[in-house]
Amino acid sequence: MPGPTAEIPPLLYADTHSCPDALYYGGVEMSDPFICFGHGGRRYAIVSALEFGRVRRTSRFDVVQPLDAFLERARQEWPERRPGAAEVIRIAARDLKQRRFRIPDTFPAGLYAQLSALGLQLELAQGALFPEREIKTPAEIAALREGNRCSAIGLAAAEGILRASKVRGRRLYHRGKVVTSESIKLAIEVAVLEAGAVSAHTIVAGGDQACDPHERGHGPLRPNELIIVDIFPRVTRHGYHGDMTRTFLRGRATDRQQALVHAVREAQRAALRRLRAGVNGRDVHQECVNVFARAGFATRHLKSGSVGFFHGTGHGLGLAVHELPRLSGSVDYTVPGGSVVTVEPGLYYPGLGACRIEDVALVTPGAPRLLSRYSYDWQF
Repeated sequence: MPGPTAEIPPLLYADTHSCPDALYYGGVEMSDPFICFGHGGRRYAIVSALEFGRVRRTSRFDVVQPLDAFLERARQEWPERRPGAAEVIRIAARDLKQRRFRIPDTFPAGLYAQLSALGLQLELAQGALFPEREIKTPAEIAALREGNRCSAIGLAAAEGILRASKVRGRRLYHRGKVVTSESIKLAIEVAVLEAGAVSAHTIVAGGDQACDPHERGHGPLRPNELIIVDIFPRVTRHGYHGDMTRTFLRGRATDRQQALVHAVREAQRAALRRLRAGVNGRDVHQECVNVFARAGFATRHLKSGSVGFFHGTGHGLGLAVHELPRLSGSVDYTVPGGSVVTVEPGLYYPGLGACRIEDVALVTPGAPRLLSRYSYDWQF
């Protein structure tokens, strides 16, 4: 009888930028798709001559084999076709008498069809390909602290410009130039790069733009409007991320804006108090919902879009920006100790503005340990 799916060795064909599982498995950056798999408790990689020496020296793979040798064998066995990854995998598997592999749901569909036609049995992983990724080691926790240090450096760059900016009518000016989402993002990305990370898809969105949580922001930033700054850099040295959000306002906030920001901060505090090993992510999310309801900030789903609090409270963070576990009202998920999650409630109301505050926490049997640190001062 075949063993359980978890005992079937993994197979991956991907680059490490689009597939965090490949980076986790081999511990080495690869810009182009490459073959890696397990057999007999050992990790195998098949790579080009361009990568062979580096992968042998720096990776976690037990066996590193040259791609060219497999391609030559494939050309001899299938002279009528142009061999590629499928033929190489088939030969490597046959050498090891391995007929079954476990694959992630991101596995290339075309390659799946080719390998199936060549007689390999591929089974889709039920859930994560490497469930152990959810529980972070001390080294991973340190890497995530570093990622959030880079996030904080980016936030400081944004706050510095906003604090130093001059209000002239409906515009902010810094060193004689209009302050825009683009100019703030550039300052963030430069500061994060100098800190050793890359901040892609950075969000700097003000006013009604910020009411769409994944709007990156564009154009001039205005005084007296809430500005969401969300920075989730990838540390170049090891690939782990930070993920922090703060909301700023240059000028004078209205009473309703102050109430909105206060409610979001109170919701985050309530969620952090509820977060601990073994809690259901729904219960953490509900803490935020309860705070917003008491504060009078209703959530409504309209034909024009949703307003209020309409996203999850948090997500796992690691080699991917979004990974397990989940803190959401729509997902029944027990949060394990040793996992790392964001806690990021938000409120979004066109005409009033939006606020989101995000930190990163290590889940423990008791109070969570924050892996991010930055001031919550927001109005200046």
